[in-house]
Amino acid sequence: MAVEALRPFLQGTSGRNTRGLLRLIILCTIAGAAVASRLFSVIRFESIIHEFDPWFNFRATKYLVQHGFYSFWDWFDDRTWHPLGRVTGGTLYPGLMVTSGAIYHALRILSMPVDIRNICVLLAPGFSGLTAFASYLITSEMSTSPSAGLLAAAFMGITPGYISRSVAGSYDNEAIAIFLLVFTFFLWIKSVKNGSAMWGALTALFYGYMVSAWGGYVFITNLLPLHVFVLICMGRYSPRLYVAYSSWFALGTLASMQVPFVGFLPIRSSEHMSALGVFGLVQLVAFVEFIRQQVPSRQFQTLLRGLIFTVFTVSLGGLVLLTVTGVIAPWSGRFYSLWDTGYAKIHIPIIASVSEHQPTAWPAFFFDLNLLIWLFPAGVYMCFQKLKDEHVFVVIYAVLSSYFAGVMVRLMLTLTPVVCIASAMALSTVLDAYIVAENPSPPPQQNGDANGDASKDIANFFKNSLRSTRKPVYGIYTYLSKVSIVSTLTVYLLLFVLHCTWVTSNAYSSPSVVLASKLPDGSTHIIDDYREAYYWLRQNTPEKAKIMSWWDYGYQIGGMADRPTLVDNNTWNNTHIATVGKAMSSREEVSYPILRQHDVDYVLIVFGGLLGYSGDDINKFLWMVRISEGIWPDEVNERSFFTARGEYRVDDEATPTMKNSLMYKMSYYNYNNLFPAGQAQDRVRGSKLPAVGPELSTLEEAFTSENWIIRIYKVKDLDNVGRDHASAVAFEKGNKKKKTAKRRGARVLRTE
Repeated sequence: MAVEALRPFLQGTSGRNTRGLLRLIILCTIAGAAVASRLFSVIRFESIIHEFDPWFNFRATKYLVQHGFYSFWDWFDDRTWHPLGRVTGGTLYPGLMVTSGAIYHALRILSMPVDIRNICVLLAPGFSGLTAFASYLITSEMSTSPSAGLLAAAFMGITPGYISRSVAGSYDNEAIAIFLLVFTFFLWIKSVKNGSAMWGALTALFYGYMVSAWGGYVFITNLLPLHVFVLICMGRYSPRLYVAYSSWFALGTLASMQVPFVGFLPIRSSEHMSALGVFGLVQLVAFVEFIRQQVPSRQFQTLLRGLIFTVFTVSLGGLVLLTVTGVIAPWSGRFYSLWDTGYAKIHIPIIASVSEHQPTAWPAFFFDLNLLIWLFPAGVYMCFQKLKDEHVFVVIYAVLSSYFAGVMVRLMLTLTPVVCIASAMALSTVLDAYIVAENPSPPPQQNGDANGDASKDIANFFKNSLRSTRKPVYGIYTYLSKVSIVSTLTVYLLLFVLHCTWVTSNAYSSPSVVLASKLPDGSTHIIDDYREAYYWLRQNTPEKAKIMSWWDYGYQIGGMADRPTLVDNNTWNNTHIATVGKAMSSREEVSYPILRQHDVDYVLIVFGGLLGYSGDDINKFLWMVRISEGIWPDEVNERSFFTARGEYRVDDEATPTMKNSLMYKMSYYNYNNLFPAGQAQDRVRGSKLPAVGPELSTLEEAFTSENWIIRIYKVKDLDNVGRDHASAVAFEKGNKKKKTAKRRGARVLRTE
């Protein structure tokens, strides 16, 4: 009897365990698919670091593994930004390197010695599986449908908007930061729903991890206070909200201040003032709620008005005063560039010169999100229907990230998680409605009267007979509608998977240092000019030879060639970058003294005119001019590089300023020898070049890669340039001026 009584409970428990096990298996499969979809680059090429920034991250990780954490923390790198150097340990977000180093040492403890390069290459795919799991968790908090979380995990695992920054070899901060972003939001929702200090502390812990990993942590710093502020304005203040936010702000701020690169910014930067202001507001609201219970209603209203006016006036005045006196830093240029798309182009050209900082074109949304574009608004609409505290968070997140993704291409990355969450909620609702829906039961049959009315019994008999014959027909239409809707959605999902796979394979899995092209017979031709040139530098130049190039290639030169550089992708010193731009855009007479002053031994440029490679330095040249013009407007003028019709040309109609610039000469030096006389072509610009090519007197060609993509020039010594050359004269004049100034300074000191 006892067993029979417990049978329903045991059956229910077994059913729940089976469903839980099935979900776990599905999540593991999704994680495996997420990792596998990011391995195209390793399969087609090899295990190699991609792009530009990841090469510095890889170099820093190797330093951390070899020298230990404390040496890494105090690392001064004298091989970058020559002759300035860089306090590397205090000018980076160390979370990525520390994570890779921890995995490296953990595997060694487990007797699995894996090379640090392979760990760095595969870190982003590995964390993509964790991001899919985090998406499942946060979506499960939003929806009661069990399928919503699984759909969100699947979407997050293969959506191109996330894959673009997490393929194998993409060893950048976003490799772990997106997982931390989504998981921090999950912990925040849990803390708000439960009002638990424990969940708030966990939110602060992962927020601190996020701060150490990526500068995008400011998005969390402002989104969570905005969520709390909106809830308070909606009249939804509760002790749960107070505990959650106070725990997160207090512990999270302390955790973020432990990162040297962040330091005291959380209490001295305008970008962080919203979090501090909402923290004060929460304390004020809690105090008001306490007073409400102690003071009569009329007196309370008067006290409340006076308190609000006083606090607002004092807070605003204090903020303005601290900003004016410099205690609180004003809004940065990057902040203004998020609200005004033309601000960076006018005031900070070095930011506008980066392609991923450009406004997002409409096709990019469909390219990176595809099917989810039209499911996303439906999911946000469903949040408005329920509008619980967690749904308010999704709505705010959706609105802000949609705007920022439209302002900057790179911020598509922050939009993708909420798109996957909202789309999964919408699609799961549709699938549940058509898969779980049952046929409506027929109306109850009417029995004859108690008096035994035969006519009514006969009528009911015929009605029931007709109803029984119609029921299968109604069932056919019901199942037909179910099959139609479910089949259509299945086809859409399969097309979505096909699109994601194609985009990942063709658009996001080609490393920038290894190019591939298709031959007429359909075979793949590998173009390895970058590594060929960097290997040449490593093997044929002195270990301390200084290399000058545009800042795009600084990290790669440091990582692969292991040679000191003048500028790199850190872009912390705009004047130093402008100096390189001035040397590239000026005549040899002006450029040579700059090269000698900075001890430059070799100059590296990228030229795609022969192969049709559009990402070369001639196409980037105007940004070099604009950045240097911002520092030396009297010496560099962008208009002088355009023709009278306002065209940017490299052929016979190019302006004298363009033809005499060092960049132009280095790009087309000896290029005419590859073509019949007078037939030289630039395949990128589609221009026929002048019959007589440029000549160089202060530099000599040292290396040109197989496909002419990389060209390296050696800077001549002063004796080899020739005393009669104008550059040598100019250089000597400059030295004389310096010596004269030193003598005058010495005389002044003697006089004093």
